[in-house]
Amino acid sequence: MKKIIIIVLLMMLTCTSSVFAEETVNEEEIAKEQTIQNKINSIGTRILNANKIPNRVVFVYNKAEKKSKLKYDKTLTSRNVVMYNGTYKYTDSDDEIAAFLARDIVLVSKSYDGEFSGELNSIQIMASPKKYEIIADKLAVDMMVNAGYNPLGLITFINKTCPQRRFDFVSNKNLTSKRLAIIYEYIVKKYPYFLVNNTYLNNEYYQNFLLTSQENRRMLKKHLETGSKEKIKYE
Repeated sequence: MKKIIIIVLLMMLTCTSSVFAEETVNEEEIAKEQTIQNKINSIGTRILNANKIPNRVVFVYNKAEKKSKLKYDKTLTSRNVVMYNGTYKYTDSDDEIAAFLARDIVLVSKSYDGEFSGELNSIQIMASPKKYEIIADKLAVDMMVNAGYNPLGLITFINKTCPQRRFDFVSNKNLTSKRLAIIYEYIVKKYPYFLVNNTYLNNEYYQNFLLTSQENRRMLKKHLETGSKEKIKYE
């Protein structure tokens, strides 16, 4: 009888310990998610305020590893900026978080403008994704600078998260190399301070960008030296 009582007590203690351990893990996970959510809220709101954006934008952290495949970007219709953990885990600085948020803020803001409460603009964005991808990149650079973030973070973020395709004529996305070259050119011409005082120079992802963009940067250098007005055909 005593043995049975001891076994029952041991089982009860084991169950209690398991429940306690599970609750502790859940509390730690919730606290971690809340910390990330607070950071995203803070950076996103700072960008909105610095750029005097009068539209309502809600920032959401989703612990899912990756964004589900959608036929269109719900950012335009929901007017929420959602950062999935599958994206967040690639960020190493507030600059890179700001880079992601700023790009989506551009699209959300565009969805407020124009006819039918911005619905027409949303359709235009979805119909011309390559065009608006470049527009969003450039405006994101402006927003980041206005909010006090280093726009080179956009280059390192894209370099880490966007793979290079073989071609872009059959894709609704631009070649990543072209995007990075256009962003770099925009920073060179409008915000050269960040390159003269380059705090990202020793960043391994920025170094990788420099390594893989040599030909595009050579074309930019020639373009600047000759004062050419023609659009550079980046590869």
